[in-house]
Amino acid sequence: MTTFLTILVLVSITVAIWQMVKIFDLSRKPADDSEIATDQDNKVNGYMLLGFLIFIYLITIISFVLWGDLPLLSDAASEHGSDVDSLFILSLVIIFIVQTITQFLLHYFAFIYRGEKGKKALFFADNDKLEFIWTIIPVIVLAGLIISGLFTWTEIMTVDENDDPIVVELYAQQFNWKARYAGEDNVLGKANVRLIDLDKANILGVDESDLNAQDDIIVTELHLPVNRPILFKMRSQDVLHSAYMPHFRAQMNCVPGMITQFSFTPTITTEDYRMLPNIVEKVNNINKIRIKKSEKLASQGEEALDRYDFDFLLLCNKICGKSHYNMQMKIIVETEEEFNAWMAEQKTFAASLIQN
Repeated sequence: MTTFLTILVLVSITVAIWQMVKIFDLSRKPADDSEIATDQDNKVNGYMLLGFLIFIYLITIISFVLWGDLPLLSDAASEHGSDVDSLFILSLVIIFIVQTITQFLLHYFAFIYRGEKGKKALFFADNDKLEFIWTIIPVIVLAGLIISGLFTWTEIMTVDENDDPIVVELYAQQFNWKARYAGEDNVLGKANVRLIDLDKANILGVDESDLNAQDDIIVTELHLPVNRPILFKMRSQDVLHSAYMPHFRAQMNCVPGMITQFSFTPTITTEDYRMLPNIVEKVNNINKIRIKKSEKLASQGEEALDRYDFDFLLLCNKICGKSHYNMQMKIIVETEEEFNAWMAEQKTFAASLIQN
């Protein structure tokens, strides 16, 4: 497929250059009858347009058959994920229908009204009725999409304090993530980048004098209890980052100098997610590729690749520097009992200061 696409791109570039050369030549010399398109030329171009239309539809059908199952959109791991997926699929369906109709009309009319001697196409200098129709329809469709999107966004961003969400800070810096849990009081202590003190291991600039900060817990691996609301508070130390958790349909910019937030409720543990058929198939395909690559590396005396296991990830979705691609943190969704056991093993901020 890569070879085919490469050849297709090269052919397209060659045709474009050839057409540009022709235009350049035409601009430098007076036109003569040999340069004027004949009825036969127009007929050939018309049929080529129809052929290209058929090609577009065929490649679309092939794409749907091979890649049309949208596996990521069937496996949302958060409570609000299905709503986001529904909006996404609705947008795709509308775009597909409009594209199919408009492409057909474009090529069909170009073919039917191709140039012929003695034939003049019917046209309107203006038509208020037609202009109203093709203006009001997009307005209604887009308004419906935008309004439904706003309702969904409002529902996602509304945090119900009665649900007692776990408060977690996501701290972005070039080029890694840190997470800070609010501890037993579920209140994050104050923090400021000016308070960062590496000698004391105060890597997030937490205010040491703030009582709410004493039981905060700083980690490099994010653990979340399943079916429990999580409220994320996000900060950036240096540049604009974006906290992106694709399987949870969650994304929010991390802006230097301010705190942003996003909340969601995980609905499936990491272990259960790994057992989903789509994920099993994906993992198997990746490991098949890794096995072949490892065999090649072994023949060259190099170290083999490790086996791939699926994990939820926190990624940065902003190009934040040369090592942007490395900026990720593992997310483990587990049962409430497993989460509590893990939390009991972590050191509080106060304990870390005493140790250092």
